[in-house]
Amino acid sequence: MVEKKMKAPPPQASHGGMQGCILVLGGARSGKSRFAEGLFSAWPTPWTYLATCQPHDGEMTARIATHRARRGKGWHTVEEPLDLPRALDAAATNPVLVDCLTLWLTNLMLAERDIGQVTRDLLSALGRRAGPTVLVSNEVGQGIVPDNALARRFRDEAGVLHQAIAREAARVVFVVAGLPMEMK
Repeated sequence: MVEKKMKAPPPQASHGGMQGCILVLGGARSGKSRFAEGLFSAWPTPWTYLATCQPHDGEMTARIATHRARRGKGWHTVEEPLDLPRALDAAATNPVLVDCLTLWLTNLMLAERDIGQVTRDLLSALGRRAGPTVLVSNEVGQGIVPDNALARRFRDEAGVLHQAIAREAARVVFVVAGLPMEMK
């Protein structure tokens, strides 16, 4: 099988709104974040990194530090665990990387937010974007059916969220073992 190199559209071809949206899906440690970060070299800085993670323990704090160090110069990090639509609006025309939607979904579920409404709000914010947006998320629907109601609800909500974004996004890329596969 021949590996197909994935490249971001050149800056002049970048559109705002959902035409400038790329959804990058993959499993845990699939290389999806590294791939998504690599897309940004085609766009001018400053780049905005919207981090949805909340460091609740030392291990997560270490993961965050590793991600920050890998990104290097050109990135402005905004920590936003709940209100992605507001953060996307605030980023104006800057290219934005959201990492990751499944952590955001977890935060929303724990905060008992209306997932359907916040999904609609996110889609509206993505439609208003004037710059390119890359969304990273974990594909969680390929494993076994979880053994508890909360985990099943999370899997189902993630699937619905991914489908809603994928329908509207300009590109969808699935990353497996560090190899990107163009889905759309």
